[in-house]
Amino acid sequence: MPVTAKLSRKFYERFGDEITGELVDWFNAVDTTYQTQLRELNDLNWERFKAHLDGEISSLRSELRGEMNVLRAELRAEMQVGFAGIRLEMERFRSSMMKWMFVYWTATIATIL
Repeated sequence: MPVTAKLSRKFYERFGDEITGELVDWFNAVDTTYQTQLRELNDLNWERFKAHLDGEISSLRSELRGEMNVLRAELRAEMQVGFAGIRLEMERFRSSMMKWMFVYWTATIATIL
């Protein structure tokens, strides 16, 4: 959106409407050119920034995946240790129950006979 330059009335009186009009048109053309160049520069910088951002995001994803794999391995190892402990406790409980069942049935049979 070009900004139309407007000069003072004295400028128009001194140099005339034609020359002043050409000068205003030239200023507007320069302004349009600079706006176009600025837009192109901004687009170029945006593309560079986007490429850099994409690289950083993919690097972060890779790093997070690696850390998640490490955490997953640690969790599985801890779960294996925990499950082994639970299995051991269940085996001890089973042994204890078998012992007490044997004592119970032995006492029951002894009282019957």
